[in-house]
This record gives sequence, structure tokens and C-alpha cells, in this order.
Amino acid sequence: MLTAQFMALLDVFIVNVAAPAIGSDLNASGADLQLVVAGYAITYSVLLITGARLGDRFGHGRVHLAGLALFTAASLACGLARGSTELIVFRLVQGAGSAVMIPQVLSLIQRTFGGEARARALGAYAAVLAVGAAAGQVVGGVLVSADLLGTGWRPVFLVNVPVGLFLLAVGGRVLPRGTGAGPERARGLDLPGLVLLGAAVCLVTVPLVLGQEEDWPAWSLLSPAVGALLFAVFRGYESRLARRGGAPLIAPRVLRHPGMGLAVLRIAAVMAVNGGFLFVLTLHVQAGLGYSALRAGLTFAPTAVVFGAVGLTWRRWPAAWQRALAPAGFALTAVSLAAVGLVFRGGGDGGAWLYPAYAGVGAGLALAFSPTLTRALAAVRPEDAADASGLLATVTQIGQLAGVAAFGALFFDRLESLGGLAAYTSSQALLTCVFALAATAALGAVSGLVLRRR
Repeated sequence: MLTAQFMALLDVFIVNVAAPAIGSDLNASGADLQLVVAGYAITYSVLLITGARLGDRFGHGRVHLAGLALFTAASLACGLARGSTELIVFRLVQGAGSAVMIPQVLSLIQRTFGGEARARALGAYAAVLAVGAAAGQVVGGVLVSADLLGTGWRPVFLVNVPVGLFLLAVGGRVLPRGTGAGPERARGLDLPGLVLLGAAVCLVTVPLVLGQEEDWPAWSLLSPAVGALLFAVFRGYESRLARRGGAPLIAPRVLRHPGMGLAVLRIAAVMAVNGGFLFVLTLHVQAGLGYSALRAGLTFAPTAVVFGAVGLTWRRWPAAWQRALAPAGFALTAVSLAAVGLVFRGGGDGGAWLYPAYAGVGAGLALAFSPTLTRALAAVRPEDAADASGLLATVTQIGQLAGVAAFGALFFDRLESLGGLAAYTSSQALLTCVFALAATAALGAVSGLVLRRR
């Protein structure tokens, strides 16, 4: 199960490093690259809660294997794609496979293990999450730079196929099949809510990706407003469904829980900053500075390693510090992001100062994310734990998606206004983006403090 979790997490980050090679090979536009990266998150975020409910209804082991099969088949299709449109479609399918597969991992751990065994299993689960981001960047760089048999970027997807087939063979033997609640006791799937949420997410994010390339036509400005309206319709529908005794996709009482609004805002901000930073920095160091995919992948290692280390150790820090960790993390992130942009200014490689700045970004994001997520889940009632987990996992993916879409569009727009791609113009576009990312991080801290006082 954890190998499947690791593989799915890898695919969130591995494509960042491969994006310039994909663009060159498939003659993909900037918008195409954004959709290749973000398409996975679109279907994953929208279908995540539904995937969890499918596990309750049909058995977590059985549904996990079904999602794994879909993910593996989509990975093969991505690796064989002949054009950017095909690749985008198959990335959407790959995200759907993850949304069916991944929610079953925690459920199976909770239902299969108890006592000290469960603690060890959850520790291994946390370790996989901590190292997945770093491994994604590095493995992506290794696979693209190796250019196996002249296949270029394609192994970043094809590597999933033998691993997936092996896991299907082993999982069919060892995973329990009947661990769900069964069709009679499982909650409904809330398909109208799913359609409303999916439409709202697409209406808000896709125009951010396509608008810059189309010179921001009227539809690209109107669409996010319609999406915001659909979010309001979705919330109203969910509330009415709950009052009728139905099973809403996101229970309104979870949204009303003290501190949940603050947690949603902070997690969305953290993941938007994380997704946007990784995407635009990858484009700068590869397309602007001419780094190889391997060097680009290793560039991100300090950020990801420090993120993992801080995420696993912050609970041991003094109790008096705990409430201040998230605001301090946002502040550290803002300062470190600005430092990254400044050391790259002028088209240089950043020098030795770059690595403390990268480490500061990793530490700041971990302090903003991990305590927020842990406290939000610890505060909800046990009967609402599953809905709260699903909500925050969905927000995590939507935040990542919004970051890639918004800051990617800003990078390409700034690059175009500066006259095209070169080391200097790319560094200036990066500088604009990291200042915008730093402002987002600062708003995460300030808005959080304001909401908490209320």
C-alpha cells in the first residue's frame, strides 16, 4: 500500500522536472505544460472524497486495486502519448486513478492494524509523505537525463507500469477485499455535489492556465466569477442535503467547526505557494539557465529534505512554541522566497546563498503546513474525522492546482512582456513570481491571525 502511495505522490512532483523536455518534444505551449502538471491535481482533488466513499461501499482492498489498475494503465498511456492533448487527457485519468487508490491506504491501516503496530504503520506512512516530494524531483531528473533508449521524458510515466503490475499481483494476494461498510451501510456518493464541485474547480483554475496564451479574453475573466458562484451553490446544496438526512460530499458541520476555516485557508495558501514555486523555479533553472533535468532535480533536494525533517520533528519542540509555529512558518517562507528571487537576479546561478534560501522555504512550508493539519484533525469529533480528512486532502490538491495555474500564468505573462526566454528575462520573471509567492505566504500568516481572533 505504501509503495502505491509513494508512486502516486511521486507523480505529483516528478513531472515538474520533465516539463521543459515535454514542451520541447511535443511542441507544447506554456498552457499545455501547466495542464500536464495540474491536470493530475484537478481530477485527484475533485474525486478524492468520492474515492473514499467507494472504499466504504465496495471494500477498501478491492477499490485500492481498482484504482491502482487505472493509475497503471493511465501511466502507460501517458508514456506513449504522441501529443500534448493526449498527455493532458491521460494525466486527468491518472489523477482519477490516484483518487480511487490513495484514500484506501489510511483506511486499510486503521482497519488492519492496532496498538503499537498501527503506530509503526502510521510512522511509515508519514515517512513516505516526507520523502516523496524530494524523491519525485530527483528521480524525475535522473530518468530524463538518462534518456533511456532515446525515450527522453517518457520514463517518468513508464516507470510506474512495472511497479504497478507488481503491486497488482501482490495486492491481489495479500489485501483484504471486504473491509468496507458494505452497500447497505455506506454513505451515498453525492453525485450532484461531485458535479458542482468539479465544475467550480475547473471554471476557476482552467482560465488561469489558458487565459495568458489567449491574451485574456472576456470568457477567461468571466469564468472564475461563475466558478465562485458555483462554489456558493455547492455549499448551499450540501447544507440542504445534510438537513434532509443525506450524505453530503463535505458535511457542513465540519466546515463550521471552530478553527476549520483557518486551517482550510492556511493549507490552501501553503500548497498554492508550494505548487507555484516548484513549477516556476523548474522552468527558470532548466529553460532559463540551461540546467540538465538531473541538476534541476537535485536543486530541489534541500527544500524537500528540510520539509520532511521539520514535518517529522516539530511535535518534539517546546510546547510554548506550538501555537506560533504556523505564523512563523509563513513568515520564514516569505523571507526565504524573496531571497531565492534576489540571489537569482541578473541571470546568475545564485551561488552558495541559494541553498540556505531553499532550506528556509522547506522549513517554512513545513511549519505552516504540518501543525495546521495536525491541530485541525485533532480538534474535530471522531465521527467527523473522515469528512475532515477528506476536506483537507481536497483543499491540499486544489491549493496545489491553483498555485501552478496562477503563478505559472504570471511567469509566462511576465516572460512574454520582457521579450522572450533568456537567462536574464527568466530571472526577472522568476523575481516577479517569488515576490507574489512571498506576498501570498505573508497573507497566510496575517489572515490566519485575524480569523483566529474572530
